[in-house]
Amino acid sequence: MKRVDEPGAARAGLDSERTVDLVDDDFVVIPEQSVDDTDRGWGERSGSNDERLLADRPPHWD
Repeated sequence: MKRVDEPGAARAGLDSERTVDLVDDDFVVIPEQSVDDTDRGWGERSGSNDERLLADRPPHWD
């Protein structure tokens, strides 16, 4: 048994009652995509040509 005047004796009771939230969606440790894996990282423009590609698709795709 710990004595009350020992360091950490009073703290042990408080730590066991403390609630710890382990799920925090805002905290990011490792990003999902690095800067090097973006259009800018590859030296390309960030614009998209998806609309042009959809307009130029062959008629048999409809």
